[in-house]
Amino acid sequence: MAEHDNDAETGKPVPPVGGPYAWYVLALLVLVYVMNFIDRQILSILAEDIKRDLDLTDAQLGFLYGTAFAVFYALFGVPIGRLADNWVRTRLLALGLTLWSGMTAMSGLAGSFSQLSLARIGVGVGEAAAGPSAYSMISDWFPKARRATAISIYAAGLYLGGGVSLLIGAVVVKGWNTAYPGGGPLGLVGWQAAFMAVGIPGLLLALWVATLIEPIRGRADGLPPPVPMPGKTIIRNFLADLASVIPPLTLINMALLGRRALMENVAVLALVAGLVATLVHFTGEIPQFLAVGTGLYAVLSWAQSIKRRDKPTYEMIWGTPAFVLTILGFGSISFVGYSVGFWAAPYALRTFAEPMLASGEPIPWYATKESVAFILGGGGALGGFVGTILGGVLGDWAKKRHPSGRIMVGALATLVPAPFIWMQYTTSDLAIFFLCFAPTTVFGSMYVGVAAATTQDLVMPRMRGAATATFFIGTTLFGLGLGPWFTGFVSKVSGSLGTGVLALLLMAPFTIICLYFVYRLLPKAEATRLDRARAAGEIIGASAT
Repeated sequence: MAEHDNDAETGKPVPPVGGPYAWYVLALLVLVYVMNFIDRQILSILAEDIKRDLDLTDAQLGFLYGTAFAVFYALFGVPIGRLADNWVRTRLLALGLTLWSGMTAMSGLAGSFSQLSLARIGVGVGEAAAGPSAYSMISDWFPKARRATAISIYAAGLYLGGGVSLLIGAVVVKGWNTAYPGGGPLGLVGWQAAFMAVGIPGLLLALWVATLIEPIRGRADGLPPPVPMPGKTIIRNFLADLASVIPPLTLINMALLGRRALMENVAVLALVAGLVATLVHFTGEIPQFLAVGTGLYAVLSWAQSIKRRDKPTYEMIWGTPAFVLTILGFGSISFVGYSVGFWAAPYALRTFAEPMLASGEPIPWYATKESVAFILGGGGALGGFVGTILGGVLGDWAKKRHPSGRIMVGALATLVPAPFIWMQYTTSDLAIFFLCFAPTTVFGSMYVGVAAATTQDLVMPRMRGAATATFFIGTTLFGLGLGPWFTGFVSKVSGSLGTGVLALLLMAPFTIICLYFVYRLLPKAEATRLDRARAAGEIIGASAT
């Protein structure tokens, strides 16, 4: 049996890296991620019903789907990601799954914008445990040469869950409203029943996740496992990380780190507050920018705190330009992807199906709400699944030929979809709209595994949870927190949802510039990983390579 094949605490054998058990773990994690995105994405097909019943604007819908979820997902992702680096990841994932599934079910009891916002915040907090735990486990179950492929298979659950959620939502709403036209048990209407239908099964799945074997950290990279941290230290560090991102505890945390740290943090708070005040003045969107501002301040506070409490982690993440630009570049792709993914169904219903219904003319089979859900949901699931895995496989193939090969594959997620998005949201033909959706989904999803694997390769094994949480800051706080809202806001101002979607294309130049510099910087950043970690104070065993 290979070195480190026995668990240090129990002494029991641990299955080999890349073996059958590793694939079993990956399959279950995919199922968890499918459930993750069913709970997150189902709001899309329910949006029109929720908008009508709760009297919401498009900007408020964008806030519910994106900002309310994303800010707290990113905010709690930091301490939870760090906890994943030191605690049992299988237990952490099971607890997170229990929380977000329960809060999804609670969304079905919401009767106002505020209540639904609070439930979505709870979903975001729970789901913050998924990415850091899963990415870290996958990176320890699969060797580096197959890491992008394995992570891409996991990430494909994103599109499967997103697609299935549209189908489930449409079917449950229609069935419930047909059976209970005036409201069913507890006065629930169709969209409320749909939230419960997808939330409750996750509670059972959490029990299954808790049975998984915890992998040995660093074994897949040929690194010695880190020294286990005492339980009291784990709790103390988690509370410190929590205090570093939760205002106003951030100020107390900084004060404990010294007067200079406190003054720097107060300066950051003042700058963020000024930015929020300016944006609120020009947009009038108070909840949106209070939430985003809180998230931004929390992230910067954590970076300041971790610089003083764990310098090696800070240097490998925030002190590495290739890592930061990876977050910005791929986060800007998610800015477009999340928005298009959310608004596609409402746009198709408003632009094509509802006018046909109002005119009294015969509606083609593919223009009904159920058909739109089936085509966009099924097509999105298949296209995203294929694109994500294809991107991972091509990324691993390209990396063997050039250290930055994965970045070239990831760039396709911006270059190819752009013209199809333009055609999709300017056509007057629903069939063309659907046809353009296919390449947009396939190529637009090719970056997911590539981006995740890149961040994992740039840090040491004990930092992977923190690296994942930082990566999700870009894809959630930046991408999910701003993208769907931005489209909804432009729609509210212009009176055209199509204009709101097309405005997303303004992000493309920023994406390409970021990825160009990642392409240039990545080879040296990876080649000097161990040297930079040691220089920052990381203790690495002599057998590390």
